Amino acid sequence: MSIFRATARRLGPTRFLYRVGPLLVPVDRVVSRLTRGRVVALGLIPSALLTTRGRRTGQPRDSPLLCLPDGDGYVVIGSNWGRPAQPAWALNLLADPAATLTLGGVSLPVKARLLDGEERARSWARAVTVWPGYAAYETRSAGRRIHVFRLERD
Repeated sequence: MSIFRATARRLGPTRFLYRVGPLLVPVDRVVSRLTRGRVVALGLIPSALLTTRGRRTGQPRDSPLLCLPDGDGYVVIGSNWGRPAQPAWALNLLADPAATLTLGGVSLPVKARLLDGEERARSWARAVTVWPGYAAYETRSAGRRIHVFRLERD
C-alpha cells in the first residue's frame, strides 16, 4: 500500500475529511473526465466513476465512488460522507437502477440492486475494512441507514 493510500485511509474517519472531502468531489469529477475514468478519487482508494440518470432531469450524472469488486459484480456505498441525507446518485439508482460504471477507462453497463440483510452486512463489513471512514460516516449519519448497492453487468 502506498504512503498516499495509507494516509487517505487514516484521514477517512476524521472530521477534517468530513468537511473537506465533499469539496474535493468536483475536482475528482474533472480529473475523472479528463482521464476518461482512468484516475478516480485521485488514485488514493479503489474507485470508479458511476454514471446515473438524474431522477428529476433525466440527465447523466457522474459520481466518483469507492468501488469494491465482488465476484462478477461491484459494491458501492451511499455514505454521503456521513451526512443525514442520502446521496443523489443513490436516489437516482433507486429510481432507475440502470447505470454505467467506468473502471480504469473501461465503461460497463450495470444494473444496481439495493442490498439488505446478510448480504448487506457482509458487503458493509468488507467496505469498512477497505475504507475505515465508513464506520465514522455511519455514526455521523444521524441514524440514516446507509445504502449499499451491488452493481451487476447488464
